[in-house]
Amino acid sequence: MPWLQLKAHVAPEQAEFLEELLLDEGATAIGLQDAHDDPVFEPERGTTPLWEDTILTGLYDDLEGVESMLARIEAAWAEQQPGEPCPTIEYELLADRDWEREWMEDFKPLRMGQRLWIVPSWHTPPQADAVNLILDPGLAFGTGTHPTTALCLEWLDELAVAGHLAQQSVLDVGCGSGILAIAALKLGARHADATDIDPQALQASRDNAERNAIAESDLNLYYPGQLNDNGDYPVVTANILAGPLVELAGMIAGHVAPGGRLALSGILANQADKVYQAYVEQGLIMDEPVIREGWVRLSGRRRQ
Repeated sequence: MPWLQLKAHVAPEQAEFLEELLLDEGATAIGLQDAHDDPVFEPERGTTPLWEDTILTGLYDDLEGVESMLARIEAAWAEQQPGEPCPTIEYELLADRDWEREWMEDFKPLRMGQRLWIVPSWHTPPQADAVNLILDPGLAFGTGTHPTTALCLEWLDELAVAGHLAQQSVLDVGCGSGILAIAALKLGARHADATDIDPQALQASRDNAERNAIAESDLNLYYPGQLNDNGDYPVVTANILAGPLVELAGMIAGHVAPGGRLALSGILANQADKVYQAYVEQGLIMDEPVIREGWVRLSGRRRQ
């Protein structure tokens, strides 16, 4: 069966209302994508920013009456948004496809370092004897596909190969999907604490831990204010953004135990110097930055 797709270019302030109108007309799915490949960096906490030119699409399984549907949408727009022209809505018929299967095919197992693989649940691990972390794409940030996550996973794998992770306790600040904390545990860490301000992130971390057979006692999940201020850890990770990394430098660095190691990411290349200096001022010995696709990982350690 073919599908009907409606598509419009909208400004950020128009997207929500037009989305409501498309849903009112029975859309089975709504999509938002960037029209010009303009990245959105450093969003304010609690916000979901859109691109200046966003493509909004609605998918329908009813092919009848598209012209009358468009007329109803334009009339509702004119009533609720007087004086503002309704975005031009185009439509086309799409051949029937297995959308779920095509989406799943976009995600393949990813190798991170020497021992670690990130494996979607519908794939067989490429190396059964490797350290395989089962993780599906979801709402929370962190599936291993982004350079910042990959750089941190590779760092954890390097620690494990060098024997610096075995039976250690780990702190992950801004855990997202829980991927770094879970990877550390599967690579040999004894225990992990993870924090995030987003309840969806904590739930995603909990679900991913269960999927990977991580015992509840091995991974504690907290909101930042619940973390023990006096606790320190041999291994600390924070894959968030440059602004919060600088703002929270005292707290994050304060959790690095004597002789402990730290990895920071979510940093653009032109932000690295500021973040680097913030942690030098906290008494850490910082390594040379590692750069990939314009993103940076900073690592360091605290003196014994």
